[in-house]
Order: sequence, then C-alpha cells, then structure tokens
Amino acid sequence: MKPFDPRLARHARSTVPYLAVCVLIGALGAACVIAQSWLLAHAIATLSVPPALLGVFALRALLAWAQEIAAHRASAGVKAELRETVLRSAISGETPPRTGSLAALVTRGVDALDPYFSRYLPQLVLAVIVPVSVLVVLFRTDPGSAAIVAVTLPLIPVFGALIGLYTEAQTRRQWRTLEVLAGHFADVVSGLATLKVFRRAGFQAKEIERVSGEHRKVTLRSLRVAFMSSLALELAATLSVAVVAVSVGLRLVHGGMAFEAALFILILAPEAYLPLRQVGTHFHAAQEGLAAAEEIFASLASERPAPTAPAPRGGGAPRVEFDALTVRDGLAPLALTLEPGRTTALVGPSGAGKSSVVAALMGFARPASGRITVDGAELVPETDWAAWREQIAWMPQNPYLMPGTVAENIAIAVPGAAPEAVRAAAEATGVLGYTTLDAPLGEEGHGLSAGQVQRIALARVHLRCALLDIRLVLLDEPTAHLDPATELQITEALAPMTRDRTTLLITHRRALAAHAYTVVAYGRRLAAAGAPG
Repeated sequence: MKPFDPRLARHARSTVPYLAVCVLIGALGAACVIAQSWLLAHAIATLSVPPALLGVFALRALLAWAQEIAAHRASAGVKAELRETVLRSAISGETPPRTGSLAALVTRGVDALDPYFSRYLPQLVLAVIVPVSVLVVLFRTDPGSAAIVAVTLPLIPVFGALIGLYTEAQTRRQWRTLEVLAGHFADVVSGLATLKVFRRAGFQAKEIERVSGEHRKVTLRSLRVAFMSSLALELAATLSVAVVAVSVGLRLVHGGMAFEAALFILILAPEAYLPLRQVGTHFHAAQEGLAAAEEIFASLASERPAPTAPAPRGGGAPRVEFDALTVRDGLAPLALTLEPGRTTALVGPSGAGKSSVVAALMGFARPASGRITVDGAELVPETDWAAWREQIAWMPQNPYLMPGTVAENIAIAVPGAAPEAVRAAAEATGVLGYTTLDAPLGEEGHGLSAGQVQRIALARVHLRCALLDIRLVLLDEPTAHLDPATELQITEALAPMTRDRTTLLITHRRALAAHAYTVVAYGRRLAAAGAPG
C-alpha cells in the first residue's frame, strides 16, 4: 500500500479538501515549531518568559484541535462514501459477494480507516513539511548541525519502509483471516437450524474456534512487529539527536557557538525527527484500514463498465425475444418470445435455469451465449441497466424482507409512495388478511410463513404497477408455498398487474400456468392456450 493511495481521492471525494486542510495546518504547525524553539531558547537564556511563547503554545493547541475536528469529519465522510460505493457495486454486480465478507468489509474494514485519517495522514503531511522547514532554519543557523541532520534523517524512513513491507504482509494476513472468520460465522448462523437438524453444529463450533485462534495469533504477531519497529525508529532518532548534541556541546565548550544558538539547535533538532517517528507509530495503527481499503479497491476494479448503451424505451408493452440464450454452461439454449401485452408461463424442472433467465433479463447475470432483444434493441453488458430496471416490476423467487414494518417493506418498491397506495397494494394481495401495516418484521421476515412473505413481495409488484409506468412484469414462483384457495385469490390479484403488460411467469403450478396466454417449457413450446394474459 502506498503512503497515500490516489484511489481514495477517486472513490471518496471528501479526501481532497481534507488533504488541503492537512497541508495548511502542517505549514502553520511547522512555523509554530520553529517559533516555539526559538522563543523557548531565548526564555532559558534570559531567564524570562516572553508573552509570545504563551501565544505559540495556544496556537499549537488550537491547530491540534482543528486537526482533530477536520480528521473526524473527513473520516466520517470518506467512510460513508466508501460504504455506499461498495454496496452499490455489490448490488449491481453480476456475482453477489458472500454476506459475511461483505459485512466485515463495510463495517469493521471501513471503520478501521479512522486511524488512517485521524492520525496517519496528518502525520504524513507533517513528516514532509516540518523536517524540510527545520533543515532550512538549521542551515541558516548552523550548517554543521544541519549537515548531521540531513545525513541521519533519511535513516528513519528507510528503516520504516523496510519494516513496513513486512508489517503490510502481516496485516494482510490478519485481514484475510478476519474476513474468513466473518464469512464463515455468518454462514453458520444463517444455516444453524439445518446444522442442528443434522447434528453438525458442534463441528462448526470447533471450526470457528480454530479460525478465531488463527486470527488471534496473526494479530499478536502484527502487534509484536509494531512494537519492535517503534523501538528501532526511536533508537535511530535518539542516536541521531545525540550526535547533534555532542557536536553542539563541543563547540559550545570551546567558544565556537553562542549559548542561545546552541539551545535553539538542541531544542529544534529533535523536532525534525519527531514527525517521521510518529508516522512509523501511526502506520501500524492504520494498516488494518489500509488492507481493507485495498480489498475495497480490488472489488471495485472488477465492477462492470459504465453504461454506454441506452436502455430500451418505448410506449406500451415491449416485445422481448430470447435468441438461443444460455446463461450458464450446461444449460440448454432458450428460444422464447414474450409477446407484447401477453403473459407467458415458463415451466420446467427445478435447476433448469428458469430463474437465471430472469437474472439475465434484469442484468444480474451475463449470458454465456445467445442474446436478448427488446423491441429489436439488444441488451448488452454496457446497457444502462438502472434505467431498464425502472420499467420492470420483479418478484424474485426468494424475496427479502428487511427489519421494519410491513408498510415499509412494501413501500421499498416505490420510495415515497403515499400510505393510501401502500394500503391498496396490501389489500389487493391479501396482506391485510393476516397482519397490519404497522406490524414489525424481523430479519428476512422472521415470524412470517413463506406464503405470507410471498404476498408482501406481490404487494411490492402491485405498488409498482399502480404508480409507475411499468412495461414488463417478471414473476418468479409467485404462488409458491400457498394453498390452492389462496393461490386462486392471488391469481385474481395478478390480473390488474399483468393487464396490457408483457409478463413472464415462472411457476410449477399448473393452475396458475393455465391462465397464461402461452405456456413454454425450458427450450420447447408446450401449449398455446389462447387465453388473454
């Protein structure tokens, strides 16, 4: 990892003004260091405290306070931008990341950038400005001492760089272990019920204990390196200052230097080494955040290119054609036409790739071969997928419900929807038959049956169709987990959603498929019912 990675400025614009503030505060801080050294030497030599010295102390305290405020504000802004960027990339990506790894990255990983912005980066700026300023003043005051400082000063960054290379590898190993631990733990928790049924929970507990122990060992190894490196940098700086002190002392004894000038050099010389020593100290504290940032940039580098092809648009229901489409290797090619304003039911055995067809149409998966056209315009990887999805109402096979009320889970389909519209969608899909709009829901709809979750997902589709200009409706197993009586009610509720819209219906239920205009198996046509969609 570079001392400052330019990708931070590209993905988090809050970094740029913060760097400007750091440079300004660093320049003022260097001036205060020099002024404080001179005034302190003068005070000791004359046994009097000039009022300006107290003013310099106050100004340095004020600059430190301003630095802390700017650092925390910039850190908060950068972390918010990085989290948003990572989550947007995860949502729009073709391959969803592991939940545990993503959670560790956007929480612990991004939070670990705090030491980088609040400690390391300001000290890095001071490590450039202060030593240069001190050297200039020393050359004007005592070229001999300045030459000693100029020769010994590079030793600290050289030692720091050598130690940093080893530390970086240790920190990367620590972060990878934490990522594995977080991902494995999240997977175990989500599947805990299944593990207990098959009596495998005990084995997973031992595995988590093993990975936790590995993470503990790597962390302690990183701390040991950090402490040893701090000792090496402190020793190098102390010996360098000692050489300057011996040189100044000998000349002072022989009358070759004034007492006040000697005091000024002895007070000022350590200030040249201090920022570099502090950089080494804060480098280790910032390494975990830098390793996480590297993971973030690596994930963003693989995101799909910016959209260059416009999304298909037009008036009314579109005509969608799948031309020898194969989403994954090993699946049969699909030749299918969705007629404008009609409902087409796609049936077939589980695992045949029916949901993958929807994923390709939504832009979540890239076809292995074949193509998809909408009113003659081909959907390509560079399509503006966000604009295309605005024209679609989609119900996935496994809908996700977030923690919140029932109304909030329905309204997520159309942010800002009026409460009356949300209630109408809930009534049309039978949601109010078993719950209320203000009823709280747990993670993934905890407390509801699978069929009740399906109804809330259908209410989202109903809301989008009622409020937006929806041209295409995609329903993936909308009546799964429902009894025949409820399935009949949902089938009636689907009529206003699909009327005059092109609809793709994936289902295993023959009763539901019978209401489609066309029923197609994966790869071959079964029937043409002739019934309107």
